[in-house]
Amino acid sequence: MIQGSNLLVFSAHAADFVWRGGGTIAKYIKGGAKVKLIIMSYGIRGESNDLWKMPDQTYEQVKELRHNEVNKAAKIIGVEDIEFWDFKDYHMTIDDERMEKIVKTIRNFRPDNILTHANGDAFNPDHELVSKSVFQASVLANSAGVELDNLKVTTQQRLFGFEPHQTEISNFKPEIFIDITDTFEQKKKAMQCFEAQPHLINYYEERAKMRGNHARRISGNRDYKYAESFTRFFPHVGSEFI
Repeated sequence: MIQGSNLLVFSAHAADFVWRGGGTIAKYIKGGAKVKLIIMSYGIRGESNDLWKMPDQTYEQVKELRHNEVNKAAKIIGVEDIEFWDFKDYHMTIDDERMEKIVKTIRNFRPDNILTHANGDAFNPDHELVSKSVFQASVLANSAGVELDNLKVTTQQRLFGFEPHQTEISNFKPEIFIDITDTFEQKKKAMQCFEAQPHLINYYEERAKMRGNHARRISGNRDYKYAESFTRFFPHVGSEFI
């Protein structure tokens, strides 16, 4: 159930949440979910190549541009609760202090669902690190012996992983398809906010069409035009097949 649920999103870099899950995030917000977005880094060093081509560019200028891009895109999608952690990217590191920060965020927000990077990304170790770190933090958040600021222990969240850019090379196999037909235009407009990576806009538009085709074929629902795909970190548990 979307309405009344909490969705926590960990995005390694500024634009990852839009390319890989923007339609689904918008769908959850429209459906009445509470969404919190964590931008772990701006992707200044490794994911802002076009911005660095500008004359007299500086690190701080790139950061400001990326910050503005995220805010514009998030507003289009409907995200209001955003935190910018400003970790250095390429390559990102997660030490004990940063791990505690992730754990505290999980315990404070108490998500039903966590959306982050899938395990395995052939060309981006930051994505791989964030995937493993969020998984580890979720385990720590559930552990009664891990005492942090008297925060209440959580119960197991459902964890889902974004589809990586180099899908086949990263050995990604979709396990969930989410129909984003009703929110695709929001995603498209949000993608257009990211001037640092314009080449990805058409790529992810075509990817959404392709996954929509897969969703129609698998479900038989001809109304599905656009979709996003994800992995799940744990098997589904319930009283029936769904």
